[in-house]
Amino acid sequence: MDLLQQAVGAASALVWGVPMLALLLGTGAYLTVLLRGLQLRQLGHSLWLALVKRTEPGAEGDIPHFQALMTALAATVGVGNIAGVATAIAAGGPGALFWMWVTGLVGMATKYAEAVLGVRYREVDARGRMTGGPMYYLRNGVGGRLGAGLGFAFALCAAFAAFGIGNMVQSNSVADALQSAFDVPPIASGAAIALFAGLVILGGIRWIGRVTSFFVPIMITFYLLSGLLVLALHWRAVPGALEFVVADAFRPSAAAGGFLGASLRAGIRWGVARGVFSNESGLGTGGIAAAAAQTREPVRQALVSMTQTFIDTLVVCSVTGLVIVVTGAWTQVDPITGSAYTGAPLTAAAFQSGLPGAWGGNIVALGLVFFAFSTILGWAYYGERAIEYLFGERAIVPYRIVFIAASFFGAVVLQLAEQQTRGFQLVWDFSDTMNGAMAIPNLIGLLLLSGVVARETRGYFARHPTRREEP
Repeated sequence: MDLLQQAVGAASALVWGVPMLALLLGTGAYLTVLLRGLQLRQLGHSLWLALVKRTEPGAEGDIPHFQALMTALAATVGVGNIAGVATAIAAGGPGALFWMWVTGLVGMATKYAEAVLGVRYREVDARGRMTGGPMYYLRNGVGGRLGAGLGFAFALCAAFAAFGIGNMVQSNSVADALQSAFDVPPIASGAAIALFAGLVILGGIRWIGRVTSFFVPIMITFYLLSGLLVLALHWRAVPGALEFVVADAFRPSAAAGGFLGASLRAGIRWGVARGVFSNESGLGTGGIAAAAAQTREPVRQALVSMTQTFIDTLVVCSVTGLVIVVTGAWTQVDPITGSAYTGAPLTAAAFQSGLPGAWGGNIVALGLVFFAFSTILGWAYYGERAIEYLFGERAIVPYRIVFIAASFFGAVVLQLAEQQTRGFQLVWDFSDTMNGAMAIPNLIGLLLLSGVVARETRGYFARHPTRREEP
């Protein structure tokens, strides 16, 4: 177990070195300039399309705009918003939250480009369903041996990544939270997750879309209201917390309480890595979800898709991070282990100390359960699209079965090591490695096809200058 953890940890550190951080942020910044800050100029219109208009009747596709957005949000609003933010702050200091914001802002442009290309190059599969994503726009857009090679590499990495970011990390964190809060054995948590996930996943994208469009808005609203209540009760500390987060982003954090201090590089590294883990901008998944949407215009769906990054990182992650900072939980020590809090226990400690009574920790535990379950559903679809690209339609059902079984395994990883933190860290390191591996071919494709994104954007707004057009 130790050798495996060391090997996976070394791979994660290698993948998430300076070149990867520069490629992620650089691609987002380049697309932001190319599109003239479209994610800021069109944010209001995008939210209107996503949350008010919601549908585009009569257009080709499998699910409406809103269900496509909810599927993407289901896949991204997960453990990263609770445990991921806490891990970033614990390892990189409060300044890591600032770098998550930066990743989210430029990531909106990246997510937009992924969605434009996902719809632009989507195809109809043998079952009559829409299918698309980086593997298709790399093969059909970039073209040639380079495009085919990049498309194959992305699909292969995505098929494996689905078991990390979209599966075992989620079930592992749920089992950890339920064991800590309610003393539920990990094996019981894993069995329940596998059962309920299987009931939805086996129904395909239409059933996933219906389920996520129902409970994703409810779970996000519940969590946000709880976090905003903590901030309201500590409103005097909020301005100082915001100032501290920005200042800490450019200087190392000093040791305080259970916090051992962090370097500037650690703040950037953990902020960017956990920001990408949370919103997935740059990983290419946005293009997979967008390709299933009922739409006539790639740009229209892309405007909807980029709101996912805004909601995920600039809203939900911000609430989590600010709750941790204003309550001072990031400097506290777990009285049982004697170690500094990290991951979901850190967020639970922040909510526990920030809310009256003893129910703050339970809110985090329940939030983790619903967030993680929804992520498993969304990523089941992403992995399925990747495996179909690689091996054809016949591989879909076996993949679904293995994926459901992996959600059980991710939970019981906690029992496979003498110390639970080893299993927890192994799953996170594996997920980070797979995230980086699938991001590389996608980001190369986005840069090569950025001209297509710009032309589609100019053409759309030339045809619809009033923006709030009807189909």
